[in-house]
Amino acid sequence: MDPVRVVHNGGCHCGRVRWRAQAPSSVVVWKCNCSDCSMRGNVHFIVPSKRFELLGDSKQYLTTYTFGTHSAKHTFCKVCGITSFYTPRSNPDGVAVTYRCVDPGTLTHVEIKHYDGQNWEGSYNETDIASCSKIDVAV
Repeated sequence: MDPVRVVHNGGCHCGRVRWRAQAPSSVVVWKCNCSDCSMRGNVHFIVPSKRFELLGDSKQYLTTYTFGTHSAKHTFCKVCGITSFYTPRSNPDGVAVTYRCVDPGTLTHVEIKHYDGQNWEGSYNETDIASCSKIDVAV
């Protein structure tokens, strides 16, 4: 993986939610099969929260949905309904960026890893997903 970070910009479909995230141009994305991710087709990469910034007045257009343990904070645009990022249960100190919501031009490579969200605890223990939001770890 490319340890050099670039700035990725992105947001929701209607453009009211906009953000920037610092991550490598080559990322590992997680395709989860939990009830929420599988229904909405979410595939995301995780960045430390310090490397994610909401832009402009985006916050006023966000709302949050939780379920189960209520640990994950599924944020989405109140206008268009797109989840362009959220706070994952696996990385409460990070942000899961929906890679399809990244503006074109900064992602050069995407490696897809599967996360068994239907068997969450087992998958958490078997993967390195928890390390993705750590500042000192090259993602």
